[in-house]
Amino acid sequence: MLYILTHTVPRDSALKERMRHIKHLAKKDSSVKRKMEVIVQNYNSILTLSHLYRSSDALLVHENDAVHKICAKLMNIKQISFSDINQVLAHQLGSVFQPTYSVEGSCHYRRNPLGDLMENLVPHPEFKMLGIRNIPQMSENSLAYSTFTWAGLLKYLRQMLISNSKMEEGIDWHVRPPLSRLPTLGKASLNRELQFNTSIANLVILRGKDVHSADLGGFKDPALYTSWLKPINAFNVWKTQRAFSKYEKSAALVSNSQFLLKPLDTIVGKAWNMFASKAYIHQYTKFGLEEEDFLDSFTLLEQVVASYCNL
Repeated sequence: MLYILTHTVPRDSALKERMRHIKHLAKKDSSVKRKMEVIVQNYNSILTLSHLYRSSDALLVHENDAVHKICAKLMNIKQISFSDINQVLAHQLGSVFQPTYSVEGSCHYRRNPLGDLMENLVPHPEFKMLGIRNIPQMSENSLAYSTFTWAGLLKYLRQMLISNSKMEEGIDWHVRPPLSRLPTLGKASLNRELQFNTSIANLVILRGKDVHSADLGGFKDPALYTSWLKPINAFNVWKTQRAFSKYEKSAALVSNSQFLLKPLDTIVGKAWNMFASKAYIHQYTKFGLEEEDFLDSFTLLEQVVASYCNL
Protein backbone atom coordinates (compact mmCIF):
# COMPACT_ATOMS: atom_id res chain seq x y z
CA MET A 1 0.00 0.00 0.00
CA LEU A 2 1.08 3.56 -0.56
CA TYR A 3 1.60 5.93 2.35
CA ILE A 4 2.27 9.60 1.53
CA LEU A 5 3.41 12.17 4.08
CA THR A 6 3.19 15.85 3.18
CA HIS A 7 4.27 18.87 5.16
CA THR A 8 4.11 22.65 4.80
CA VAL A 9 7.00 24.94 5.73
CA PRO A 10 5.78 27.99 7.76
CA ARG A 11 5.93 31.30 5.93
CA ASP A 12 6.84 33.38 9.01
CA SER A 13 10.60 34.14 9.03
CA ALA A 14 10.99 33.55 12.79
CA LEU A 15 9.30 30.18 12.47
CA LYS A 16 11.53 29.37 9.52
CA GLU A 17 14.58 30.14 11.62
CA ARG A 18 13.41 27.87 14.41
CA MET A 19 12.67 25.12 11.89
CA ARG A 20 16.23 25.41 10.52
CA HIS A 21 17.60 25.22 14.06
CA ILE A 22 15.57 22.09 14.82
CA LYS A 23 16.69 20.47 11.57
CA HIS A 24 20.31 21.27 12.42
CA LEU A 25 19.98 19.60 15.82
CA ALA A 26 18.30 16.57 14.31
CA LYS A 27 20.73 16.22 11.43
CA LYS A 28 23.26 14.25 13.49
CA ASP A 29 20.91 11.36 14.17
CA SER A 30 18.67 11.62 11.10
CA SER A 31 20.55 8.88 9.27
CA VAL A 32 20.08 6.58 12.25
CA LYS A 33 16.35 7.29 12.28
CA ARG A 34 16.07 6.59 8.56
CA LYS A 35 17.87 3.30 8.98
CA MET A 36 15.55 2.39 11.85
CA GLU A 37 12.47 3.16 9.72
CA VAL A 38 13.74 0.85 6.97
CA ILE A 39 14.63 -1.92 9.43
CA VAL A 40 11.19 -2.02 11.06
CA GLN A 41 9.27 -1.45 7.82
CA ASN A 42 8.14 -5.08 7.68
CA TYR A 43 6.86 -4.88 11.26
CA ASN A 44 4.89 -1.75 10.41
CA SER A 45 3.48 -3.42 7.31
CA ILE A 46 2.18 -6.54 9.04
CA LEU A 47 0.71 -4.60 11.97
CA THR A 48 -1.05 -2.10 9.70
CA LEU A 49 -2.25 -4.58 7.12
CA SER A 50 -3.62 -7.05 9.68
CA HIS A 51 -5.55 -4.26 11.41
CA LEU A 52 -7.01 -3.06 8.09
CA TYR A 53 -7.88 -6.60 7.06
CA ARG A 54 -9.93 -7.11 10.23
CA SER A 55 -11.81 -3.82 10.00
CA SER A 56 -12.50 -3.44 6.25
CA ASP A 57 -14.67 -5.06 3.60
CA ALA A 58 -11.90 -4.88 1.00
CA LEU A 59 -8.45 -3.39 0.45
CA LEU A 60 -7.61 -1.68 -2.82
CA VAL A 61 -3.85 -2.11 -2.93
CA HIS A 62 -1.29 -0.08 -4.90
CA GLU A 63 2.34 -1.19 -4.96
CA ASN A 64 4.95 1.57 -4.78
CA ASP A 65 7.37 -0.09 -7.18
CA ALA A 66 4.69 -0.68 -9.81
CA VAL A 67 3.46 2.93 -9.71
CA HIS A 68 7.06 4.18 -9.90
CA LYS A 69 7.69 2.03 -13.01
CA ILE A 70 4.57 3.39 -14.67
CA CYS A 71 5.82 6.92 -14.09
CA ALA A 72 9.26 6.09 -15.47
CA LYS A 73 8.47 3.79 -18.39
CA LEU A 74 4.99 4.74 -19.56
CA MET A 75 4.81 8.41 -18.63
CA ASN A 76 8.51 9.05 -19.46
CA ILE A 77 9.03 11.08 -16.29
CA LYS A 78 12.72 11.58 -15.47
CA GLN A 79 12.51 13.11 -11.98
CA ILE A 80 9.56 11.36 -10.31
CA SER A 81 7.84 13.27 -7.51
CA PHE A 82 5.02 12.50 -5.10
CA SER A 83 2.81 14.61 -7.32
CA ASP A 84 3.58 12.34 -10.30
CA ILE A 85 2.82 9.23 -8.24
CA ASN A 86 -0.42 10.74 -6.97
CA GLN A 87 -1.43 11.58 -10.54
CA VAL A 88 -1.00 7.95 -11.63
CA LEU A 89 -2.98 6.74 -8.62
CA ALA A 90 -5.73 9.29 -9.27
CA HIS A 91 -5.90 8.18 -12.91
CA GLN A 92 -6.27 4.53 -11.90
CA LEU A 93 -8.94 5.27 -9.30
CA GLY A 94 -10.77 7.62 -11.66
CA SER A 95 -10.83 4.97 -14.37
CA VAL A 96 -12.78 2.77 -11.96
CA PHE A 97 -15.01 5.16 -10.02
CA GLN A 98 -16.04 7.67 -12.69
CA PRO A 99 -19.74 7.09 -13.51
CA THR A 100 -20.79 4.08 -15.58
CA TYR A 101 -24.20 2.82 -16.66
CA SER A 102 -25.98 0.49 -14.25
CA VAL A 103 -26.97 -2.15 -16.81
CA GLU A 104 -26.40 -2.87 -20.49
CA GLY A 105 -28.25 -0.34 -22.63
CA SER A 106 -29.34 1.74 -19.64
CA CYS A 107 -29.24 5.53 -19.59
CA HIS A 108 -28.99 5.65 -15.79
CA TYR A 109 -25.68 5.77 -13.96
CA ARG A 110 -24.79 3.60 -10.98
CA ARG A 111 -25.86 5.16 -7.71
CA ASN A 112 -23.75 2.96 -5.42
CA PRO A 113 -20.49 2.06 -7.19
CA LEU A 114 -18.71 1.06 -3.97
CA GLY A 115 -21.50 -1.33 -3.05
CA ASP A 116 -21.53 -2.74 -6.57
CA LEU A 117 -17.75 -3.15 -6.44
CA MET A 118 -18.01 -5.20 -3.23
CA GLU A 119 -20.83 -7.30 -4.64
CA ASN A 120 -18.89 -8.05 -7.82
CA LEU A 121 -15.45 -8.71 -6.36
CA VAL A 122 -15.66 -9.92 -2.75
CA PRO A 123 -17.74 -13.11 -2.71
CA HIS A 124 -16.05 -14.39 0.48
CA PRO A 125 -14.91 -12.35 3.52
CA GLU A 126 -11.58 -14.17 3.68
CA PHE A 127 -10.50 -12.74 0.30
CA LYS A 128 -10.29 -8.94 0.36
CA MET A 129 -7.24 -7.98 -1.72
CA LEU A 130 -8.12 -5.94 -4.82
CA GLY A 131 -5.72 -4.61 -7.43
CA ILE A 132 -6.16 -2.20 -10.35
CA ARG A 133 -4.72 -2.37 -13.84
CA ASN A 134 -5.63 0.01 -16.63
CA ILE A 135 -4.75 0.54 -20.24
CA PRO A 136 -3.68 2.70 -22.00
CA GLN A 137 -1.58 4.96 -19.82
CA MET A 138 1.04 7.10 -21.51
CA SER A 139 2.48 10.56 -21.91
CA GLU A 140 0.70 13.11 -24.08
CA ASN A 141 3.60 13.06 -26.56
CA SER A 142 3.19 9.31 -27.08
CA LEU A 143 -0.60 9.54 -27.23
CA ALA A 144 -0.44 11.81 -30.26
CA TYR A 145 0.99 8.94 -32.32
CA SER A 146 -1.17 6.12 -30.93
CA THR A 147 -4.41 4.49 -32.00
CA PHE A 148 -6.38 1.90 -30.06
CA THR A 149 -8.85 -0.89 -30.76
CA TRP A 150 -10.95 -2.77 -28.22
CA ALA A 151 -9.51 -6.08 -29.40
CA GLY A 152 -5.95 -4.87 -28.84
CA LEU A 153 -6.64 -3.24 -25.48
CA LEU A 154 -8.47 -6.27 -24.09
CA LYS A 155 -5.83 -8.70 -25.36
CA TYR A 156 -3.16 -6.80 -23.45
CA LEU A 157 -5.33 -6.36 -20.36
CA ARG A 158 -6.10 -10.08 -20.17
CA GLN A 159 -2.43 -11.01 -20.44
CA MET A 160 -1.56 -8.42 -17.80
CA LEU A 161 -4.02 -10.20 -15.53
CA ILE A 162 -2.88 -13.78 -16.00
CA SER A 163 0.85 -12.95 -15.97
CA ASN A 164 0.44 -10.54 -13.01
CA SER A 165 1.92 -7.62 -14.93
CA LYS A 166 1.09 -4.12 -13.67
CA MET A 167 1.54 -2.40 -17.04
CA GLU A 168 1.48 -3.29 -20.72
CA GLU A 169 5.23 -2.91 -21.14
CA GLY A 170 7.22 -6.04 -20.29
CA ILE A 171 4.29 -8.48 -20.31
CA ASP A 172 5.23 -12.17 -20.21
CA TRP A 173 3.32 -13.57 -23.19
CA HIS A 174 4.42 -17.14 -22.45
CA VAL A 175 2.11 -17.43 -19.43
CA ARG A 176 -1.06 -19.35 -20.26
CA PRO A 177 -4.01 -20.53 -18.17
CA PRO A 178 -3.67 -24.12 -16.94
CA LEU A 179 -5.51 -26.83 -18.80
CA SER A 180 -7.40 -27.84 -15.66
CA ARG A 181 -8.71 -25.76 -12.77
CA LEU A 182 -9.30 -28.80 -10.55
CA PRO A 183 -7.99 -28.13 -7.04
CA THR A 184 -4.79 -29.95 -6.16
CA LEU A 185 -3.34 -30.01 -2.66
CA GLY A 186 -0.30 -27.78 -2.51
CA LYS A 187 -0.37 -27.04 -6.24
CA ALA A 188 0.50 -23.37 -5.66
CA SER A 189 3.41 -23.89 -3.29
CA LEU A 190 5.39 -20.71 -2.81
CA ASN A 191 8.59 -22.75 -3.03
CA ARG A 192 8.29 -22.48 -6.80
CA GLU A 193 7.55 -19.59 -9.11
CA LEU A 194 3.91 -18.60 -9.37
CA GLN A 195 3.57 -17.70 -13.03
CA PHE A 196 -0.18 -17.89 -13.57
CA ASN A 197 -2.26 -15.44 -11.54
CA THR A 198 -5.48 -17.22 -10.50
CA SER A 199 -8.50 -14.97 -9.99
CA ILE A 200 -11.47 -15.15 -7.66
CA ALA A 201 -13.38 -12.37 -9.42
CA ASN A 202 -12.72 -9.72 -12.04
CA LEU A 203 -14.44 -6.47 -12.99
CA VAL A 204 -13.66 -4.78 -16.32
CA ILE A 205 -14.65 -1.13 -16.86
CA LEU A 206 -14.78 0.06 -20.48
CA ARG A 207 -15.02 3.72 -21.48
CA GLY A 208 -15.14 5.31 -24.90
CA LYS A 209 -16.19 5.03 -28.50
CA ASP A 210 -18.00 1.87 -29.74
CA VAL A 211 -17.79 0.37 -26.25
CA HIS A 212 -20.68 -2.01 -26.89
CA SER A 213 -18.75 -3.71 -29.70
CA ALA A 214 -15.98 -4.89 -27.35
CA ASP A 215 -15.62 -8.69 -27.12
CA LEU A 216 -15.02 -9.76 -23.51
CA GLY A 217 -15.07 -13.51 -24.10
CA GLY A 218 -11.44 -13.87 -23.02
CA PHE A 219 -12.32 -12.82 -19.46
CA LYS A 220 -15.09 -15.41 -19.21
CA ASP A 221 -12.71 -18.35 -19.57
CA PRO A 222 -13.27 -20.72 -16.58
CA ALA A 223 -9.52 -21.43 -16.52
CA LEU A 224 -8.89 -17.91 -15.20
CA TYR A 225 -10.86 -18.50 -12.02
CA THR A 226 -10.86 -20.58 -8.89
CA SER A 227 -12.85 -23.81 -9.17
CA TRP A 228 -15.42 -22.89 -6.52
CA LEU A 229 -16.88 -19.92 -8.40
CA LYS A 230 -18.50 -20.07 -11.83
CA PRO A 231 -17.37 -17.46 -14.43
CA ILE A 232 -20.90 -16.11 -14.69
CA ASN A 233 -20.58 -15.09 -11.04
CA ALA A 234 -16.87 -14.28 -11.12
CA PHE A 235 -16.80 -11.80 -14.02
CA ASN A 236 -18.63 -8.50 -14.44
CA VAL A 237 -18.33 -5.53 -16.78
CA TRP A 238 -19.27 -1.86 -16.48
CA LYS A 239 -19.51 0.34 -19.57
CA THR A 240 -20.03 3.91 -20.71
CA GLN A 241 -19.54 5.59 -24.08
CA ARG A 242 -18.13 8.67 -22.38
CA ALA A 243 -14.35 8.79 -22.86
CA PHE A 244 -12.05 8.98 -19.85
CA SER A 245 -9.31 11.59 -19.60
CA LYS A 246 -7.64 12.07 -22.99
CA TYR A 247 -8.16 8.53 -24.28
CA GLU A 248 -10.72 7.75 -26.97
CA LYS A 249 -10.90 4.17 -25.65
CA SER A 250 -9.74 2.92 -22.27
CA ALA A 251 -10.16 -0.15 -20.10
CA ALA A 252 -9.62 -0.76 -16.39
CA LEU A 253 -9.52 -4.04 -14.51
CA VAL A 254 -10.17 -4.50 -10.81
CA SER A 255 -9.18 -8.00 -9.77
CA ASN A 256 -9.44 -10.13 -6.65
CA SER A 257 -6.60 -12.53 -7.37
CA GLN A 258 -3.22 -13.87 -6.28
CA PHE A 259 -1.48 -10.68 -7.43
CA LEU A 260 -0.21 -9.75 -3.94
CA LEU A 261 0.60 -13.28 -2.78
CA LYS A 262 4.36 -13.30 -3.23
CA PRO A 263 5.07 -9.77 -1.92
CA LEU A 264 2.86 -10.41 1.11
CA ASP A 265 4.52 -13.74 1.85
CA THR A 266 7.95 -12.10 1.62
CA ILE A 267 6.98 -9.31 4.04
CA VAL A 268 5.50 -11.77 6.55
CA GLY A 269 8.56 -14.00 6.30
CA LYS A 270 11.04 -11.18 6.90
CA ALA A 271 9.02 -9.79 9.80
CA TRP A 272 8.76 -13.25 11.39
CA ASN A 273 12.51 -13.81 11.16
CA MET A 274 13.08 -10.53 13.02
CA PHE A 275 10.40 -11.32 15.59
CA ALA A 276 11.84 -14.79 16.26
CA SER A 277 15.10 -13.17 17.31
CA LYS A 278 13.26 -10.46 19.31
CA ALA A 279 14.82 -7.78 17.12
CA TYR A 280 13.57 -4.23 17.86
CA ILE A 281 10.49 -5.47 19.72
CA HIS A 282 11.31 -3.00 22.50
CA GLN A 283 10.67 -0.15 20.05
CA TYR A 284 6.98 -1.18 20.08
CA THR A 285 6.45 -2.50 23.61
CA LYS A 286 7.46 0.85 25.08
CA PHE A 287 4.42 2.35 23.32
CA GLY A 288 2.00 -0.25 24.66
CA LEU A 289 2.11 -2.97 22.01
CA GLU A 290 2.64 -6.50 23.26
CA GLU A 291 4.19 -9.56 21.66
CA GLU A 292 0.71 -11.02 21.48
CA ASP A 293 -0.25 -8.23 19.06
CA PHE A 294 2.53 -9.33 16.72
CA LEU A 295 1.47 -12.97 16.96
CA ASP A 296 -2.14 -12.06 16.15
CA SER A 297 -0.95 -10.16 13.06
CA PHE A 298 1.23 -13.04 11.90
CA THR A 299 -1.61 -15.52 12.37
CA LEU A 300 -4.07 -13.48 10.34
CA LEU A 301 -1.72 -12.71 7.45
CA GLU A 302 -0.34 -16.23 7.24
CA GLN A 303 -3.94 -17.41 6.90
CA VAL A 304 -4.50 -14.86 4.12
CA VAL A 305 -1.38 -16.13 2.31
CA ALA A 306 -2.51 -19.75 2.70
CA SER A 307 -6.03 -18.99 1.46
CA TYR A 308 -4.85 -17.20 -1.70
CA CYS A 309 -2.15 -19.83 -2.23
CA ASN A 310 -4.72 -22.62 -2.39
CA LEU A 311 -6.99 -21.03 -5.00
